[in-house]
Amino acid sequence: MNSKNNTDTHMNLAERRATWGLGAVFSLRMLGMFMVLPVLTTYGMKLEGASESLIGLAIGIYGLMQAILQIPFGLWSDRFGRKPLIVGGLLIFTLGSIIAALTSSIWGIILGRALQGSGAIAAAVMALLSDLTREQNRTKAMAFIGISFGITFAIAMVCGPIITHAIGLHGLFWVIAILALAAIGLTLFFVPDSTVHVLNRESGIVRGSFGTVLRNPALFKLNIGIFCMHFLLMSTFVALPIQLEQAGFPAARHWQIYLYTMLIAFITVLPPIIYAESKRQMKQVFILCVAGLLIAESVLWLANISFWPLVTGVLLFFIAFNLMEALLPSWVSKEAPAGYKGTAMGIYATGQFLGVACGGTIGGWLAAHTGAHSVFIFGTGLTFIWLLLSLTMHEPPYLASLRIILKQGRVLPDNAREQLLEQAGVHQVLIIPEEHSIYIKIDSKITNREQLEVFIDTISN
Repeated sequence: MNSKNNTDTHMNLAERRATWGLGAVFSLRMLGMFMVLPVLTTYGMKLEGASESLIGLAIGIYGLMQAILQIPFGLWSDRFGRKPLIVGGLLIFTLGSIIAALTSSIWGIILGRALQGSGAIAAAVMALLSDLTREQNRTKAMAFIGISFGITFAIAMVCGPIITHAIGLHGLFWVIAILALAAIGLTLFFVPDSTVHVLNRESGIVRGSFGTVLRNPALFKLNIGIFCMHFLLMSTFVALPIQLEQAGFPAARHWQIYLYTMLIAFITVLPPIIYAESKRQMKQVFILCVAGLLIAESVLWLANISFWPLVTGVLLFFIAFNLMEALLPSWVSKEAPAGYKGTAMGIYATGQFLGVACGGTIGGWLAAHTGAHSVFIFGTGLTFIWLLLSLTMHEPPYLASLRIILKQGRVLPDNAREQLLEQAGVHQVLIIPEEHSIYIKIDSKITNREQLEVFIDTISN
């Protein structure tokens, strides 16, 4: 890699195609998860054998399969190739969507959702993105994927009710199947092929590193946080559509609530995100988010079937949820030890989908046996416990993760790690000679990649 390539922070054509293509693949896949969320509780009750408990199971089983297969899919992509795993996962997802589209039974929907969740391609997508982008552009590419996730969630929450009202629940699953086939086409014909698999610990899962991450107290609390957040999301949308209908607002118009509350939420969350990062006050904003979710769940609980209090609760929920969705991955990245970010994010994603599984299943059971309002009572209690836990958390270290590839033929001295740690702004160093890689955690206000690459050149021979 020449010096021009090392300092060029503009994406080339292949990197732009990889970023846009894989962002679209990821978004099309996520649409299939989220479009079902606001409609399954209402429209799904018309299926044979349907009950609130089984509807909750149908929502939650997707997350359970994702949680089980998320990390294995990432590891298998190292062995069998990124694109084959992505295409294979999308085919499984498509099959599940078709089964759900053809069935008239809630058990067919549960089977279809289980197969949809079995196509756990997120880790393989991120690994392929790592293969296809240079180090200096990888953070931007991954940030694009993260932004697309938030936008996709908003689009799905609005489009799901509109599509389902127009063509029914079965028609929605056919649309989801078509979107998955489109994602396969993008993967095969638009996303560039990777000629080499990059073993990058910042974006990939590394065998034998799970213990280090699981024993990290800060990461453990963040994993509990993402579990609680998605538990609340799934359980809330088991009960909320029922409450809105009982308040006299038909399911065909639910998209209007989601559209307006989402727009307000997106506008509202930008200043706190900027404040948290620029002023280094992430813990403060995080605690306010958890408190916001607590208030939202309490409002939804006390609203019963009153329309405007329900809308207020939804708005508060989306503001806190969207802000938290942006903050938590950044916090995980800051807390992950040098060389363990990919594994930390893999475990974090597993916690997220376990929250989906438990939130849907427990929320459905509560709605069936004790009424929809009890879901919000449970959510209020869970969020209160989460708030107490969040008060014990510490401000994260505001450090950026770097991976610097050692130039071919260059050898580091035995004390290279100590020399690097003596540099201003360098906090952690992990050197992996067999990967020809150096993983560094830095304060980006003090130093940067270019300065460290120059220093490494001077001490290597």
